[in-house]
Amino acid sequence: MADEVILLNFWPSMFGMRTRIALEEKKIKFDYREQDLFNKDSFLLEMNPVHKKIPVLIHNGKPVLESLIQIEYIDEVWPGINPLLPSDPYQRGQAKFWGDFIDKKVYGPTRLIWGAKGEEQEAGKKEFIEVLKMLESELGDKIYFGGETFGYVDIALIGFYSWFDAYEKFGSFSVEAECPKLIAWAKRCVKRESVAKSLPDSDKITKFVLELKKNIGIE
Repeated sequence: MADEVILLNFWPSMFGMRTRIALEEKKIKFDYREQDLFNKDSFLLEMNPVHKKIPVLIHNGKPVLESLIQIEYIDEVWPGINPLLPSDPYQRGQAKFWGDFIDKKVYGPTRLIWGAKGEEQEAGKKEFIEVLKMLESELGDKIYFGGETFGYVDIALIGFYSWFDAYEKFGSFSVEAECPKLIAWAKRCVKRESVAKSLPDSDKITKFVLELKKNIGIE
């Protein structure tokens, strides 16, 4: 019997982009179901009753939650092509460390860049750039974070790239001026079919953020 794979997602989510990329890298056919997070349907609530959020990966009726866990699950269940995590225990541990770092450090300050003003916005921008510089230092002169191989850490971070134009517009700064090697890495990543198919257009993200700001009363 063929695997039934369903992805519940909301298109601007950089976390859902991770799961899409991982599935595309493994050439897994899946049923993509767009969710309205402002009017959550009963299936989403049934599949993720604890956090009630996306992305949710459903494999043969069983939900797998949290995007980094989903990447690891996909890699273990479909090990045949394009390994996403290193086989070496130390390198695997390092990859998980940086994935966790991205989860804990990148999203928070970006919310301040587009959703705050004045000193609060400046603090968010400063923290965001500091975090990116740390990631750029870890990348070094490598093609991908894992060296020659596109994988777990690249997937964890690349979704944020689709939001960079919005951050720059609302924060009045240039990521490339601050972190040129990181932008060069991102441009390499988007040449991969899996990433190109999974990341939305930056202009669409910027328009979404403008609407979001209006809806929550931030002008």
